[in-house]
Amino acid sequence: MPERSRPVSVGALVLDGTGLSVSDVDSVARGNRKVVIAPSAWERLEKARQVIFELAEEGLPVYGLNRGVGWNKDKVISPGLYEDYNRSLLLSHSAGIKPEAPEEVVRAAMLARLNGLLAGATGSQPEIAARYADFLNLGLHPVLPLRGSVGAADITLIAHLGLAMIGEGEAQLGGRRLPAKQALTELGLAPLLLGPKDGLAIVSSNALSAGNGALALHDLAGLLEAADAVYALSLEAIRGNVSPLDEAVHGKRPFRGQLASAANVRKNLAGSGLWEAYNPDSLQDPLSFRDACQIHGAARDALAYTRELLEIHLNSTDDNPCVLAEERRILSCANFDPVVWTLGFEMLGSALHHVAKSSCYRILKLGDPAFTGLSRFLTPDAERSIGFGTVQKTASSLDAEIRHLSNPASTDYMSLAGDIEDHGTNAPFVVSKTREIIDRLTYMLAIEAIHAAQAIDLRGGVKLGRGTEAAYWLLRSAVPFLDADRCQTIDIEAAYRLIKEGEWLEAVRQAVRE
Repeated sequence: MPERSRPVSVGALVLDGTGLSVSDVDSVARGNRKVVIAPSAWERLEKARQVIFELAEEGLPVYGLNRGVGWNKDKVISPGLYEDYNRSLLLSHSAGIKPEAPEEVVRAAMLARLNGLLAGATGSQPEIAARYADFLNLGLHPVLPLRGSVGAADITLIAHLGLAMIGEGEAQLGGRRLPAKQALTELGLAPLLLGPKDGLAIVSSNALSAGNGALALHDLAGLLEAADAVYALSLEAIRGNVSPLDEAVHGKRPFRGQLASAANVRKNLAGSGLWEAYNPDSLQDPLSFRDACQIHGAARDALAYTRELLEIHLNSTDDNPCVLAEERRILSCANFDPVVWTLGFEMLGSALHHVAKSSCYRILKLGDPAFTGLSRFLTPDAERSIGFGTVQKTASSLDAEIRHLSNPASTDYMSLAGDIEDHGTNAPFVVSKTREIIDRLTYMLAIEAIHAAQAIDLRGGVKLGRGTEAAYWLLRSAVPFLDADRCQTIDIEAAYRLIKEGEWLEAVRQAVRE
């Protein structure tokens, strides 16, 4: 049953090719929110399809319609071969390799492609859009490899989504992995029969990179907010100087991200003893403490830049050729090139390495008695306990990995397809390595939070702010005070989960709202 005729469920996301946000992608990919195709979008699909049929009847040479694709653009596809050719196109382009995408990434990719189709510039049969909506709403997730695309449309990867539509390949359904044809049968869906331009409409998209990228940006927004709270806790642990947080100071250099980070740190420290008693030793704190808001702010600005451009992409067509239905034209183009927002993810990698490096330096300084006035490695008993000495190596190794992952990769492309395709971006890899950076940074912030809490306990009598106090007690509910040496891996993982799964941020937000 095509989604155009399904009743709109409460809370469903109505898609019309516009207005799709990063948050919407998260709600569908992870929250299993239902989707519905707007009638206006369905009309655009039907008009574009009619143009395709008209042009096919006229015999006008059209890339991917009655001519081959890539280096095979000179090959003629006769009307009698449309179904076979488009089926062959999907099979031949299904060339991705493991690892396979988790369910949330598959869903994000299908949503990104569906919304792009609704711009009405592909000329594909409307039933392809309906099938994406059905897959999302019924929980059918094609097996989708993550590697093999050069980032000039994810053709070798999202072709695997099309395989499931025609009853080929494999899919996940209800926690089971099974042949896609069997999954379709169980859901009462028949394999699609492909017509002119259908195969190219399925594969000519950056939907995997864009969908996965949207999830990365959603996660990063929360992580940077949580990072402010971790830093604030560390500042209390060293009895740091709060003058660099003064609103008037930041007003003299009003970068938006910096202002937001400083305001967030001040909220976390509302009611803290740092505002009441000046520590003369903190006249000029190390830069890892003094300019954290500038560092976090730069990452926030990079995030805002990348999110703006990615959301433009999510609400646009990246099809080649592009159908202009109102003008009854179909034009070859390069709208599949995602370099503009891929560069945003490259920038994010560099920005997050600055965040990670400053966190790592704060970790090291929190273990230095010459700096804190506390015990070496924050040990509770210098005679019997080592404390956090070895954990420094974990933090340092994470920083090295982040540094490596932050190296740009978008320019590492080759000239392919008979020197026709001589530009690429490696967008899927760039996005994937950004997600890896985010994960490693989460671990690093967890380690810093453990150090800060230990220092606060050893110092004693520290009056915490509203946000930092909530964060401190949440951490202590999962990671007790280190009163004797124990396995650090367990504590680090517990703190990491609090930050990654959002409990840390929710506790802080709740506290500063009260």
